[in-house]
Amino acid sequence: MKKILILGASILQLPAILKAKEMGFHVGVVDYNPEGIGVPFADIFFNVSTIDADAVLRTAQEFKPRGIMTMATDMPMRAIARATTALGLPGISPETALKATDKGEMIKAFKSHGVEAPWFFIVISKDDLNNVKPNITFPCIMKPTDNAGSRGVMLVTSPADVDSAYAYSRQHSRSGAVIIEEYLNGREVSVEIMVVQGMVHILAVTDKLTTGAPHFVEMGHCQPSQLPDQDLKKIKDLAKRAVRAVGIESGPAHVEIMLTREGPKMIELGARMGGDCITSHLVPLSTGIDMVKATIEVATGQLPDLAPKFNRGSAIRYCDIRQGTIVGITGVAEAKKISGIQEIVFTKKAGDRIGAIKSSTDRAGYVIAQADQAADAIASCNEALACIRVITDSEA
Repeated sequence: MKKILILGASILQLPAILKAKEMGFHVGVVDYNPEGIGVPFADIFFNVSTIDADAVLRTAQEFKPRGIMTMATDMPMRAIARATTALGLPGISPETALKATDKGEMIKAFKSHGVEAPWFFIVISKDDLNNVKPNITFPCIMKPTDNAGSRGVMLVTSPADVDSAYAYSRQHSRSGAVIIEEYLNGREVSVEIMVVQGMVHILAVTDKLTTGAPHFVEMGHCQPSQLPDQDLKKIKDLAKRAVRAVGIESGPAHVEIMLTREGPKMIELGARMGGDCITSHLVPLSTGIDMVKATIEVATGQLPDLAPKFNRGSAIRYCDIRQGTIVGITGVAEAKKISGIQEIVFTKKAGDRIGAIKSSTDRAGYVIAQADQAADAIASCNEALACIRVITDSEA
């Protein structure tokens, strides 16, 4: 019996659970939450935290899988690396997992390997902050070294805002460490990568749309990137060097880059597939490459098919709605009839409170489209969003 262990039972992991089942795997799922959406689809559930490395290792030793993986979350990577290393399974080393999940260790690796990245300071106490204040230039970015999904990210525009921004970022840091770094202005993209036997394969470059300052929450993505070829060549080169700098030799990578006036510079990367449906939906819709299947294959020691099947456009756009408590959602049936619309999903429901968008968890839902060109896929998403009305008590 071929087995795979998947860390996480949330909606982010559901595509991997379903794909592994489709591929004939006996699927074990690990999560601290027994009510996770993916639990009913697993063959066996382990009520274990995905970031408890010791417990994950014990679970893997008991389950004896061919491979261990997660999809679009960073922190389980440390537990996965610990277990795969101990069991001799494909994956990244614990050292690489640390560099890929701790933004401080990551940017140190970039700098030591000559990878273009922002200036930075790592601050672990108020004394540290006071010591580096004279050397900070503005605007700058503060964020926790060990969180994701835009949690704790803050643009700082003047010395007067440093202390409050530090307090905001620190409260979202698991370790208490905060990184202060150069604010990069330009066009943001991500690069979707699969590393097989040390060879870096670029599958797609994704254009991003964010809320902008102060939190830069991602509100949309599209493929292929609409940037000029000369810029894409530099972006792809930087992405490859960044992946090598942190030591990823096997598995997926999601690399975030800002194209500035001085050229592309690294934002950060993850040693996992991109979230926001980028790798589960947009990559297959734009290229025909099943990246979820490929990740399962690499995690279980198989060689994936990474050859593009076609070149089309795909896009996702998130709902931006008025703050308040949701009382109703209308227009979905009409939106589904729009050409190219592939999926409409709501992550909030009637009775849920909608506040300001400060992180990815604050978004209410999204639409996904496919078309011959990226611009047409974006247009279909926007047309669908215009049909949908998420009504809150502030406007009902």
